[in-house]
This record gives sequence, C-alpha cells and structure tokens, in this order.
Amino acid sequence: MEWFTMHRWSPYVVGAGIGVISWISFLISDKPIGVSTAFARTTGMILKRFHAEKVEQNRFFREIEPKVDWQWMLLVGIIIGAAISSLLSGEFNLSWVPQRWSLKFSSATFPRLIAAFAGGTIMGLGARWAGGCTSGHGISGVFQLAVSSWIAILCFFLTGTITAIMLL
Repeated sequence: MEWFTMHRWSPYVVGAGIGVISWISFLISDKPIGVSTAFARTTGMILKRFHAEKVEQNRFFREIEPKVDWQWMLLVGIIIGAAISSLLSGEFNLSWVPQRWSLKFSSATFPRLIAAFAGGTIMGLGARWAGGCTSGHGISGVFQLAVSSWIAILCFFLTGTITAIMLL
C-alpha cells in the first residue's frame, strides 16, 4: 500500500486507470466521462434558488438541466480524491499563490485570484462552446475516435506547451 503515500504516480498507470474508468462509464451508464457539464448544472442550481422561473424558461437550462447527476458526483469525487491523495502523500498545503506563480509573476494574492478566475471563465466558455471540456474531448471523445475531439486535444497540447514555455 506504499503507492497511497507516493508523491507522484506513474502517468502510464494513471492513464490506464482513467481508460478503465472510461470503459466502466460507457458500460454502466452509456455516457462519456466529463465534468464541465457539472459546472453548468451547478450554476443552474444556484441561479434557480434566486430566479427559478427564469431558469426553467431558459433554453440552455432546459437542455442542461440543473440537477445532481452522476457527472456532478464524479466532480465531487475528484475533489475529495485529490484532497485524500494530497493528505496521504503529506503534500496537502493551502495556499492562495502557488510557488511557481509567485516566482514568475508576483506573490500578491489578488492578481492571482483574478488570473485564476479569468482562466476558469475562459475554459468554461470554451468547454461549453466546444461541447466538452478537456476530459470530455481528451478522454471520452478520443476514446470514441471523434474527429472534433482529436482537433480539440491537439489544441490542448499546443496551448499547454505554449503556456508551459511561457511559465518556465
């Protein structure tokens, strides 16, 4: 059970594990793995608390119904699993500004929060626009040999490489 406390797992083992989870997802639910829809559903659930009638009439939320479903629970499981993993490996650390960001840009909290919010918003809009997020296209779409997902994954790697070069 030493692998529970490892600081890093083999990317090959993790990739194979995600592949197996994707198979199980299709086998049990006939649905692909993805989490960006859970964020849209959560937004709908929050808005529904304040403007229930408008949310029910909204075309987007008629298609993406604001409810807790298996993808929503997958997202909760990812967060809980990440927390457990970081606790077991002894790397759990609450910080507003990651060290790499602090070294490259600034240790100030507010700019980091603005950048994180802007980045998350752009990714969320992109995921809705593309009909899926990195996991939806990168795992499930590629698994189904969807051309759109291969194009999306190519863009993910290209922009990820450019971003990594900028941060180094």
